[in-house]
Amino acid sequence: MANETGDVIRELRRARIAIAAVFCVHGTVTGNFATRVPWIQDHTGISTGLLGLALAFPAIGSSLLMPLSGAITHRFGARRALRGLLALWTLALALPALAPNLYTLCAALFVFGATAGMSDVAMNALGVQTEDRLGRSIMSGLHGMWSAGALIGSSAGTLAAHLGTDARVHHLVAAGVLTALGAFACGGVLDLRSAPDEAPPPRFARPPRTALVIGLVAFCAVFAEGASLDWSAVYLRDTMDASAGLAAASTTAFTLTMAVARIAGDKAVDRFGAVRTVRCGGVLATAGGLAVVLAPGPAVAVGGFALIGLGVAVVVPLAFAAAGRSGPNPSQAIAGVATITYTSGLIAPSTIGGIADLTSLLVSFGLVTLLALGLVAGADVLRTGGRARAVGGATEAAPVRSTDAAQ
Repeated sequence: MANETGDVIRELRRARIAIAAVFCVHGTVTGNFATRVPWIQDHTGISTGLLGLALAFPAIGSSLLMPLSGAITHRFGARRALRGLLALWTLALALPALAPNLYTLCAALFVFGATAGMSDVAMNALGVQTEDRLGRSIMSGLHGMWSAGALIGSSAGTLAAHLGTDARVHHLVAAGVLTALGAFACGGVLDLRSAPDEAPPPRFARPPRTALVIGLVAFCAVFAEGASLDWSAVYLRDTMDASAGLAAASTTAFTLTMAVARIAGDKAVDRFGAVRTVRCGGVLATAGGLAVVLAPGPAVAVGGFALIGLGVAVVVPLAFAAAGRSGPNPSQAIAGVATITYTSGLIAPSTIGGIADLTSLLVSFGLVTLLALGLVAGADVLRTGGRARAVGGATEAAPVRSTDAAQ
């Protein structure tokens, strides 16, 4: 019996490392792509406005095809589905740089976003199920690994751009390497399969109402994240008359505190619970927003953006975890939350700019502060009771809809 318990614990630990590696690979694709967008613009010869139009297509592709992830997982099992979807995503990295014009670029970015969204849903659903079997929080750390992957990818892309490497060559090589690494990582994730008598989920279905409510909380966090990432440096330059270096430091402060908070967030969730953690995060983000809006000088505003990053960091991972436990179909619920967060990330930068055009950036970040306050008010919707209980060092996972293939 002790040997069996030890084997279960070791298998779960391997599965946790494997799913963390999957998150890292997924983030690395994003980092590699983002750094070569200027090259892609020059290669296609399109204006900044048309580039903005093209960059909307990843979100469109993700939103439309994310619901398919649940049906794919049901048919092939969690491990095979994740391996296939992640491979499609890593290989899709090569497509945008190969596009010769606006129309082919939009098509490539649609595929790029669709594969990103489907693999995103699959890995988050499996992350929630792994967390349930471990009996402790891991979702914040998994998203921290995604951020680490994005940093690795952006560093590689920056080096490639500095060396003048053709993005087509860079992305083809990166796609091949990341596809191999992703396939290797997927070999260690839990091999969960649907119960024999379980009906397949519909390919396209409205997410449960609980997932939509959870998604609204995530919307507030992602809106604040997108606004801070894209507009913090501009805010300091235009509103605070800060130097270019200090303005850039605001973005660095935001991303740094966000990454650190995600990596360390699981311990806070295990100690205080998801609701209290998000509520405290909302307080920090609101305080950060107020510091930005009321700042007497650039240094205080930089600190405010750092607090916003610290406050919103764990909200999306916990929203995915709560959605995965909110109904009988984790993938469908997570797809619903993911659609809302992708939409929030898409509209946040343009909304901030539109409000700034009509009024000022000060008013724009007043809205960000109000949405951060929404995290305090809405934290209760992340209260879920579906996590597995730790039993004798192992876990007792309720097999409501899935069973280990090995059993």
